[in-house]
Amino acid sequence: MRKSLSAVRAASVALALLFAAQVPGAAQETKELTVVGRLTPTVEAGGWLVVADYGKYLLTNANEFRRQPWFREGAAVEATGRVRDDVMSLHMEGVPFQARTMRARGGSRRDASQNNTPQSAGGQAAVAGSGSRAFVRVAVTGESSVQAQPDTAVLTLAVITQNASPSEAQAENASKTEALVRAVRAAAGAGAEVRTSGYSLQPQYAYKEGVPPFITGYVARNAVTLTTGELSRVGSVIDAASRAGGNNVDGLSFTLRDDAQARQRALSEATREALSKARAVAATLGGSVVRVVEVQEAGATRPPAPVYTAEFGRAAGTAQAPTPVEPGSLEIRAQVQLVAEVETRQ
Repeated sequence: MRKSLSAVRAASVALALLFAAQVPGAAQETKELTVVGRLTPTVEAGGWLVVADYGKYLLTNANEFRRQPWFREGAAVEATGRVRDDVMSLHMEGVPFQARTMRARGGSRRDASQNNTPQSAGGQAAVAGSGSRAFVRVAVTGESSVQAQPDTAVLTLAVITQNASPSEAQAENASKTEALVRAVRAAAGAGAEVRTSGYSLQPQYAYKEGVPPFITGYVARNAVTLTTGELSRVGSVIDAASRAGGNNVDGLSFTLRDDAQARQRALSEATREALSKARAVAATLGGSVVRVVEVQEAGATRPPAPVYTAEFGRAAGTAQAPTPVEPGSLEIRAQVQLVAEVETRQ
């Protein structure tokens, strides 16, 4: 059981170390350099560092050398390769480094790292060993907006009746609402959901100066909400409701039944934008992003869908043309706040 857990942890760390956050233009061809230091495991099992006096280098391809008899913690090594600016890991304990060759290096710890400015195969000084280094943190924000097509319509219709008698207002309303529900179900189809979403019976008052308000009549109101995936039928439902006695449209909106995929896409794009900004800041400062310190979702929101309200006119039931309804598209936004540690050279 312990072996299985260790294998899973090692596999997950290996994937994290090789995770590449690709940003157009971020990866650049770098010259080879030689790093002299000692092998040290990372915080999470499965990762390895070459720790030199002038910095830490995170091996992105440590598995290529792990079968060597000298590959162990504390071993003095000499590795030649290049810095991978296009790779990010979860903890970023060191500068990502892909070794082309690696060999054991004999002698004491001091011998293994006595040269603070190691030379690459081309005779150029290693970037991490030149000049003084400074680390700063930058906070950036990434934003994204994605478009999605709605797949659900929510329509609320109401029947409003008025009478001097509360029972008469209520009875008339009940009759018309029953007819409206039948008409709406028939026009919307079998897959639609129809439910009562509100009911009220309220007195109407008259106000005259010098006397208390007095009741002049009663208004009964019954609202029915339709939820359907047949967006093309919404206009026909409105027309059928009007003919059946409905005289108010409380609201019409469009949405997604499941917007998780669209939200995740927006969040992913916002994260890439934030990382791109951090790298741009680092490049301006003459350095590079060494690790991501914190990532926080500032909010993934979907702006409220347009809500249409209307009151049926007297001639609505005799209209020749069906009511036109255009769902349009939904806009889903995401925002990510990212804090990165940047290494600069002075």
